[in-house]
Amino acid sequence: MPILIAASLVFYMVNQADLLWLLLLSISVNIVASYLVVYGRTDLRLFHATWGVVVNLGILCFFKYGPLLSQTFLPANSTLGETLSALPLPVGISFFTFQGISLVVDTYRNRDVPRFRSLIARNLAQHAQTVFFFKAFFPQLISGPIVKAHFFLPQISRKYWADIQWENCFRTLVVGYFLKMVVADNLKDHTMLITYPYFEGYSSLTLLGLLFGYSMQIFADFAGYSLIALGLAGLFGYTFPANFNFPYVAVSFADFWRRWHISLSSFLREYLYIPLGGNRHGVWRTYLNLMLTMVLGGLWHGAAWSYAVWGFGHGLALALERFVDQHIPLKSTRITQVIRSSVVFSYVTLLWLLFKLPDFNHVVAYCRAIVNNVGKPHDSRVLSLILLYSLGVVGYHVHYLMRSSESHYEPSTWEFVGCGILLFFIITNSGSAGTFIYFQF
Repeated sequence: MPILIAASLVFYMVNQADLLWLLLLSISVNIVASYLVVYGRTDLRLFHATWGVVVNLGILCFFKYGPLLSQTFLPANSTLGETLSALPLPVGISFFTFQGISLVVDTYRNRDVPRFRSLIARNLAQHAQTVFFFKAFFPQLISGPIVKAHFFLPQISRKYWADIQWENCFRTLVVGYFLKMVVADNLKDHTMLITYPYFEGYSSLTLLGLLFGYSMQIFADFAGYSLIALGLAGLFGYTFPANFNFPYVAVSFADFWRRWHISLSSFLREYLYIPLGGNRHGVWRTYLNLMLTMVLGGLWHGAAWSYAVWGFGHGLALALERFVDQHIPLKSTRITQVIRSSVVFSYVTLLWLLFKLPDFNHVVAYCRAIVNNVGKPHDSRVLSLILLYSLGVVGYHVHYLMRSSESHYEPSTWEFVGCGILLFFIITNSGSAGTFIYFQF
């Protein structure tokens, strides 16, 4: 464990050495808060859990949302506004902050559960080492998955070579690197045309094709990262929760959020939606909790109001879907499933525009160009290359649908042949190196 902790700190320093102190501060806060919740005075346990969560959120809000709040509420020439606007965005702060909140909350909830309490060592140095490892373990440090304390802490133990699932790790890593290096990194060279003002000169069909390509890119980029993280953790004997479950075959918006960024959606449900009351206090309170959760989930992604609009869009879709399902139930057939899946994918893809263009005025301009540029000639080369590189994501989902139709599934020889083909493409057809999209969050 000390070797992995040291390696993880070096890994973080390669990305942002000047802000290593902030990671260390975050880890220290959670070491102290979680320890005092268990071994501090009984009447102060809630107090220790509360200040632990507040400090975690305070660090996140100050560094991530300080610039947004200053631009929104402070004069442009104020000293405080200029200071907040100049704040750097620490890499991975959203992820390691949420893990810290998970540790403090899980410790408070389970402080009297013998099995969980045994994971919080009375020896402070030993406990500090455990928390250091939980928060800093390098595969998930920068972009997740968000690993909850009650899921990961029980795994911390001596590991043996014989327990490592080598074949599964190999397949996971190959697919992850293929999605990132071949699909996402090639698509990004074309979807950059979505940026303002380049998109204004393209036809409506080309603009829709670019948006489709970005939808494929953001999935391949983040799902690729998540698979790489799962594979690397597996090589050290640790298991992370799956972060994606083929979301583009979802037949409803609720189904989409059970499949997309699962670690975030489950975190928001467990630590925000349910504590707010969930669906236990009437219909309108349920809708309010749902909208609030999705808007805050949108803001978690970035310090721009466009992310809040993105979250509001998803919250509105979930609320309307819930209302329709309760009052106008539709018979589920293969045709209705295909139609609903197409509607979900189209709506989700349109909302991705808010990710690519955080400036809301540019989003409006892009939508206006889709409507107005019908008569312009199409860029066949761009459309063909987007379709070509999107086949990786399409094939990935088709393989899942074929596999899920089988009653009993076992990896076959052909899967390893497929991994060999993917390796060939990784070596021969990787795009230019590009930062993972979710690094910015």
